[in-house]
Amino acid sequence: MIIETSRFGQVEVDPSRLITFEDGILGFPSEHDYALIQTGEGSGFYWLQSVDCRELAFVVCDPRLFVADYQVPVKLEELQRIDLEGPQDAQVFIIVNKVNNLLTGNLQGPLVINVRNRHGRQLVLSDKRYSTRHPLLRLGSLAAVGKTA
Repeated sequence: MIIETSRFGQVEVDPSRLITFEDGILGFPSEHDYALIQTGEGSGFYWLQSVDCRELAFVVCDPRLFVADYQVPVKLEELQRIDLEGPQDAQVFIIVNKVNNLLTGNLQGPLVINVRNRHGRQLVLSDKRYSTRHPLLRLGSLAAVGKTA
C-alpha cells in the first residue's frame, strides 16, 4: 500500500503495519488509520503516520526501552474494546516529543495495540508516577535520562 506523507513523500507500507484506532488518538478523534513506519535499521523509534492525513504523524517507541518497570494497568473493558485477550497479544507504545535537546515520552497516554488484529487504543492513566513529559533521552548523548532498571 502506498501512502502520502509530508516528511517522506510516498511511502510503501506493508498492510501488516497498519493499525486502526476506532476512537482516534487524543486530539485527533477523526483520524483512525495509521501506519507504523520504522525510522531506521535497528532503531527503537517509529513513525505512527496517519494514512489519510499526510501531515499527521507521531514518533513512538516502546516505553520499556527507557523505563524498564513501566506497566500499564488496563481495565478489562479497555482490553475488550480492542478484542485483546491477554498481555501476550499487546504491544505498548508511547508518543515521543522533543523539548529543546530532550526527548520526552507520554507515559500517561500509552497506545495499546492488539498485535493479532492491529486495533489500538490510547489509554489515559491516572497513575501519578507517570507524566506526559517523562525525560527519555538527551539528544547528542547516548545515555538515556533517568533510566530505571
